[in-house]
Amino acid sequence: MNTLLTLGDNLKTFWDYTGMANASSGHIIMILVGLIFIYLAIAKEYEPLLLIPIGFGILIGNIPFNEAAGLQVGIYEEGSVLNILYQGVVQGWYPPLIFMGIGAMTDFSSLIANPKLFLIGAACQFGIFGAYIAALMWGFAPNEAGSIGIIGGADGPTAIFLTSKLAPQLLGAVAISAYSYMALVPVIQPPFMKLLTTKKERVIRMKTPRVVSQTEKILFPIVGLLLTTFLVPSGLPLLGMLFFGNLLKESGVTRRLAETARGPLIDTITILLGLTVGASTQATTFLRPESVKIFIIGAFSFVVATCAGVLFVKFFNLFLKKGNKINPLIGNSGVSAVPDSARISQIVGLEYDNTNYLLMHAMGPNVAGVIGSAVAAGIMLGFLY
Repeated sequence: MNTLLTLGDNLKTFWDYTGMANASSGHIIMILVGLIFIYLAIAKEYEPLLLIPIGFGILIGNIPFNEAAGLQVGIYEEGSVLNILYQGVVQGWYPPLIFMGIGAMTDFSSLIANPKLFLIGAACQFGIFGAYIAALMWGFAPNEAGSIGIIGGADGPTAIFLTSKLAPQLLGAVAISAYSYMALVPVIQPPFMKLLTTKKERVIRMKTPRVVSQTEKILFPIVGLLLTTFLVPSGLPLLGMLFFGNLLKESGVTRRLAETARGPLIDTITILLGLTVGASTQATTFLRPESVKIFIIGAFSFVVATCAGVLFVKFFNLFLKKGNKINPLIGNSGVSAVPDSARISQIVGLEYDNTNYLLMHAMGPNVAGVIGSAVAAGIMLGFLY
């Protein structure tokens, strides 16, 4: 009889240890969300390099366990492997390293050849400040509103960097929202691009960009760093690494370093960032009313950014001579989802003229959006930190 009682106690202890005993409806919901992310990445090819690590991270983060057992396996348990890796997110280490990789793989030639395209990237930042105002009106504190607003920049690393400084308690929701809308660029942007343009505007042909010299390419990251960081010093971690990576690429004498930055390094950081951000969305911390509000405001900010870019081009064209006008379909590319937004400009443009290739023109505002979102994040950080 004592043996049976002991066996029963052992079975109960084991049951209390298992995930089944500690599971809640919240865990199930988040696991389904993770599976949806993985499905979208594999079946629809929506940002697979981001959504697969994030989706699998959501699965890892929502495996239920008894925290009282002191297993040190959860991402919020100090000393666990996941917690150590998560410090790169919390302390803001990963985003600048990703920016260095982005700089090392980005060609700024289209922006250098046609500097006025930078204004389109600036116009799209209205999404950030529009969302900031919306978040304030919905009851969020100014620092939280700044973190939510940056979603409108369509730049996941920037959103993570700013939120880790201003409102770390919102990090999971802001990061998931930012990356979700980046992945949904092909779904969100085209309807608004078509709604705000006429058929005549969609077939505008732009001049072929001039050839940019190697000297200009080398000077651009140096001049860009000095101009932007003197203006917004708090953006230095992101802007400094972005322009440093670009100088590695364009200098011609640091090929190995550039290849490392845009290859193994950025791939490794992307894996760690995606996995830990996904794992941070534990049901107990993620499934809150605030998360729903963040997703709604994030969608609003993305729409505002897209519309602002398209409408700005239409307005700008009023002051340009015939032959120098800009196709408004590249207005959407001012958000910094590189290169997806530029690809959408190309795809939508080809629907109306299958010989009008907009990609090389759209890359100008697209890379300008990367710089613009980092500058906007620096402004938010400087005023709200």
